[in-house]
Amino acid sequence: MIRPQAVVRGVRDVRHVDAFAARTPTLPPATHTNSYALGGSEVLLVEPATPYEDERREWLAWARGLAAQGRKVVAIAVTHHHADHVGGARFFASELGVPVWAHAEAAPRLGDVPIARRLADGDVVRLGGPEPMAIRVLHTPGHAPDHLCFLDEAQGVLVCGDMVAGVGTILIDPREGDMAVYLAQLERLAALGARVALPAHGGPIDAPEELFRRYIAHRLGREQRVVAALEAASEGGAGGATLEGLLPVAYADTAPLLWPLARLSLEAHLIKLEREGRAQRSDDRWRRAAGGGG
Repeated sequence: MIRPQAVVRGVRDVRHVDAFAARTPTLPPATHTNSYALGGSEVLLVEPATPYEDERREWLAWARGLAAQGRKVVAIAVTHHHADHVGGARFFASELGVPVWAHAEAAPRLGDVPIARRLADGDVVRLGGPEPMAIRVLHTPGHAPDHLCFLDEAQGVLVCGDMVAGVGTILIDPREGDMAVYLAQLERLAALGARVALPAHGGPIDAPEELFRRYIAHRLGREQRVVAALEAASEGGAGGATLEGLLPVAYADTAPLLWPLARLSLEAHLIKLEREGRAQRSDDRWRRAAGGGG
């Protein structure tokens, strides 16, 4: 098997940050999830991702190989609870003899994975050694309520989980995501001035602010398509349309094969518009809100 590139060393002079891409049950077009080792002497491992036995062996070899470099793993951190990010959490923690850290919202979602430290927005993880590293924790919900990013402010390196991707896009599932919150957090990340972002899927992102703003523009552009679909469904006093009726209009530029996922994003957009007073629903039908504008 050819393992996708997840190289961090040498990227814009980034020091003491390494990556490992493991095959996971993630959404296409991604096939792997990146794990990151942060720190020179003391190391925080982020994303204990893979549930597959063969991949776990290679992941452990990578993690244990850090000791040969004089680096000691002190904990494993998860960005959020989705299966392609935590599939090896309990196993790796046991094998390496280290605790798992996560946001408090992750605890009830991780089942039998014990959370030793509940990370909160603004916390600083200090990794000791001759070249110490201070990692600021950012709580960035929207994609998931427990989502965390990790920022090495000194180097401008942001481990950004599923906020953006180097391949594909990010799903906002209305069952646990929030489109408005997600957009606000993207704005927050864009304002950080990070030099490089390290996503869970795909390679390093050298111009993160540009990508964050492109994601925002894409979502707002999609929102306008959703508004246009609502307008069409509301013309002539029509009683609105179901999600299935709106989908071919709002996602006319998307392959029908992807419409099951697009349907979730469509619902997330509609909920945002409803909260803003721009859409309304009755039973399973949606229409433009009276006086809500476009």
